[in-house]
Formats: sequence, C-alpha cells, structure tokens
Amino acid sequence: MLTDDRNAYRRSFFEAWQKHLKHLPLEPLEAQLVSVMQAHPEYHALLANEKQFLTQAFEPEENPFMHLSLHLAVREQIQMNRPNGITSLYQQALAKFPQSHAAEHELVETLGRLLWQAQQNGLPPDEDVYLETLREALAQN
Repeated sequence: MLTDDRNAYRRSFFEAWQKHLKHLPLEPLEAQLVSVMQAHPEYHALLANEKQFLTQAFEPEENPFMHLSLHLAVREQIQMNRPNGITSLYQQALAKFPQSHAAEHELVETLGRLLWQAQQNGLPPDEDVYLETLREALAQN
C-alpha cells in the first residue's frame, strides 16, 4: 500500500470495500481498512463509487482518504505503543469517550494537526509535541 501514486493508494480503499461488499476474503491490511471504513458510514457511498471519487480533489480537513488513513496510523501507534506512551493516552481517551471510535478521534485530530503543522514548517513531526498536545486535549475534554 506504500505508494506515492494517490490514485493507486485510493484504489486500495475502493478495492477493499468492494471485496467486503461481495463477502470476498480480505488480506490483513484490507481487513484493517474495512474495519475503519465500517466505522464511517458517511463514506460508504463514496467508497462504492470509485469512478466518481478516485481522482476528486479534497481539502485536507475534508479528505476521507486522509481521515481513514489517520485512523489506521493511530491504531498502529496504539498497537505498538509508538511513540512511547500513546497507548496510555489512548486508555485515558477511552475513559472519557467509552466508544473506541470517539476515543480514536481524539488521537486522529491531534495527529492530523501535528502532521499539517510539520508539513507547513518543512520539519518532521515531533513525537514529544504530539504526546504533549494530546495530553492537553484530553485534559480539556
């Protein structure tokens, strides 16, 4: 799935969704994609229409593929506890937002802002800033 080709990347979402709809066997990464997509019914019509949405431009904050990708990234971070401490912060989010999807969104939103800021500054994302920003967001909610 690692590619610089936006359309090839998006196609992996469309293909996984179609396999899911047809009850075909999924590869492990496809199963992860489908799990995230199932939690986002607002994207189901889009995912069923590759022809219309494969090449469509989206604003970053409205890009469904970016949003779904951030969920995948956060799930991997939690599973690996990388950056160190993220799993504990996720557990704190779960205490505030008992539904795992809502708790994940706290991390997704923070990660999205951090990545955008790093890109704007031409710097790599700072894990310490990510964790501290997440701590602050959880303290406020």
